[in-house]
Amino acid sequence: MLIACGCKSYWVDATIENQTGQPVHELEVDYPSASFGANLVAPGAEMHYRFQIRGAGPIKLEYTNGDGKTARAQGLNLAEHQQGQLTIRLLPQGKVVFLPNLQPAS
Repeated sequence: MLIACGCKSYWVDATIENQTGQPVHELEVDYPSASFGANLVAPGAEMHYRFQIRGAGPIKLEYTNGDGKTARAQGLNLAEHQQGQLTIRLLPQGKVVFLPNLQPAS
């Protein structure tokens, strides 16, 4: 007899939008206990990634723009059991906007 497990998986669907007007190289997104990234995100392109949060802490982002300059940004704090969507918008001049739609809110 199988017993139904009350376990639930909590996922964050992340979208990184490159609106810089240039290619983005060496993109790395760090979140509590792990990271993801890409070697290249073309201008106007989006990158999608799905992850689970283990622990708590800030989300951080780093990339190299088309001029060879490194841009860094720190966003909101994430915590275990959050789920939903997170859009990270890369803008000109190294600006980064974090647009969370997470439950429960941090």
